[in-house]
Amino acid sequence: MPTMWLSDAQSKDIQENGRTGKIANQAAEIGVAFCSGGGFFLIGGVIMFFDRAMLAMGNILFLAGITLLLGPQRTFLFFARRQKWKGSASFMLGITLILLRWTFFGFIAEAYGVFILFGEFFKTIAGFAYNIPVVGPYLARALQTAGEKAGEGTKNRELPV
Repeated sequence: MPTMWLSDAQSKDIQENGRTGKIANQAAEIGVAFCSGGGFFLIGGVIMFFDRAMLAMGNILFLAGITLLLGPQRTFLFFARRQKWKGSASFMLGITLILLRWTFFGFIAEAYGVFILFGEFFKTIAGFAYNIPVVGPYLARALQTAGEKAGEGTKNRELPV
């Protein structure tokens, strides 16, 4: 990995520890920003009556963010798991359908894939959602129920993070 733009301390940190330290934190922060941007583009694409360009940009940002957040190898292992093959296939089918201009059906397939792949995280999100004023308890209950349905027969030991 060329390190000509890094300081001596940064390049030494990369050489000694691989992808650890400040560089890993920066990649994770950028990954979270990309995932958030992808989510906003996906929501915007749905609001704009399934606009293909916005949905495609949301998918690209989301996948890039997941890759930066977890790393390429762990991202591949997450999507290639035997327990998650239905979710991975549905998610990739949804992206393909969106790119082929079947945006409504692509979004439905993609939403199903996201529910299967990331449904176990709904329980964690429910804990944070409970603190939202007025709608928090209702939203938390719905997310908790969705997380239980998505995670039937699985444990948190299978999560990539």
